[in-house]
Amino acid sequence: MTTTDERTALIVDDEPAHRLMVRAVLEDEGWTVADAESGDKALALLGKTQPHVALVDMKMPGMDGLTLMRELHARMPGLPVVLLTAFGSVGSAVDAMKQGAFDYLTKPADNEELKAVLEKSYDYRRLIEENARLRAERTDQGGGIIGASPGIARVRELIEQAGPSEATVLILGESGTGKELVADGLHRASTRSRKPLIKVNCAALPADLLESELFGYMKGAFTGAVKDKPGRFQLASGGTLFLDEIGDMPSHLQAKLLRALQEKIVEPLGSVKPVETDVRVLAATNRDLRADVASGRFREDLYYRLAVLEIPIPPLRERLEDLPLLTSFLLRKLGQKNHKEIRAVSPGFLEALNRHNWPGNVRELENVLERALILARSDTFGPDLLPAQLAGLVSKNACAVPGDIQSALLADAPHALESAMDDAERETLVRALDTYAGHREKTADALGISRRTLQYKLKKYGLTKR
Repeated sequence: MTTTDERTALIVDDEPAHRLMVRAVLEDEGWTVADAESGDKALALLGKTQPHVALVDMKMPGMDGLTLMRELHARMPGLPVVLLTAFGSVGSAVDAMKQGAFDYLTKPADNEELKAVLEKSYDYRRLIEENARLRAERTDQGGGIIGASPGIARVRELIEQAGPSEATVLILGESGTGKELVADGLHRASTRSRKPLIKVNCAALPADLLESELFGYMKGAFTGAVKDKPGRFQLASGGTLFLDEIGDMPSHLQAKLLRALQEKIVEPLGSVKPVETDVRVLAATNRDLRADVASGRFREDLYYRLAVLEIPIPPLRERLEDLPLLTSFLLRKLGQKNHKEIRAVSPGFLEALNRHNWPGNVRELENVLERALILARSDTFGPDLLPAQLAGLVSKNACAVPGDIQSALLADAPHALESAMDDAERETLVRALDTYAGHREKTADALGISRRTLQYKLKKYGLTKR
């Protein structure tokens, strides 16, 4: 993301006189200007400069303006591209806007119009970046449930609905998807948020130790029990108890847990007097509990007691549209942890992230990024920093040109729309609609959201008639 007021424009035009004229006008306005006479030379410049806007001639020998625009968007998603066209080709320029151009100018460009259009492009760019920054900050404060995909939006919706209730909730998801974060969110949204959230990993403890940890024990209950010890149910009194990997709980403990849920009492080991409890229970598993119930491995009555509401978390491979914001968030967090800053990520590195299947989900992504961060000798991530299982996913023609991290990670338009916290987000949507002449499908595609999500946003902002 741009952190200074410096403005950089890239001019691509095969007419030297016109390039010089545009350069002079913009430099008088305080712009830093990079120019090229062809598409290939313009792309080569991206390794040295990161423009905020690009001014591209539509008709050039070799690579034409539309092809160059697509290449620029592939390498710097969100970059506003203004096309230059002859007067007789205005229709083509309008069609180009439907393909992603920000605006167009006829040649020779009028100086005042040129300045106005590029200022508008720059403001749009800064608006998107600022929204991305604010969105990321709000996400940090929200406990780390990162993403704007429909699946993650549904998870947030269920947390908001179920959080204030007293219902037990079963959180479902593969390892590394963030089940504990959902539990955190449910506890924060509950009336118990000022009381403890106690967590127990049922798969990490032997059966006998798990029993004493959950229900406690009395002095003399077994060898080594030299004093009374309250269990996690008692420690969580008034608050929430989170039972992670509940599917790995031994069957005899499932019966004790069922009684605790039904009767609101626990019996510490060695005690003949039940202890009343006031605990809300959340549970999570990466197993198919319905299949375990069918096979007799998990108690059916306990399953229904736990699964008053189920919150499924989609695996990362099913929400790859969240990769940009996840990557940006994790790099910022890992950079602070490791005292290093990454400012650019190569297209090859990003390509591998998007092609990988992510069996380890977000936890695996964090591992890949931290490894690359530690091995990086500069502030740029290249394909050479990828582990073996990802390195083979980089295509031979992937360009290793670095890009501004917020641009390269696409952490702008798609995620700027996610929040409705300020008017700037509405403005982003309005501009996108204007760019694509109100065409819903193209607007949704350009913003990286589904038609359904776009329709929801239009209704939310009162834009359904645009």
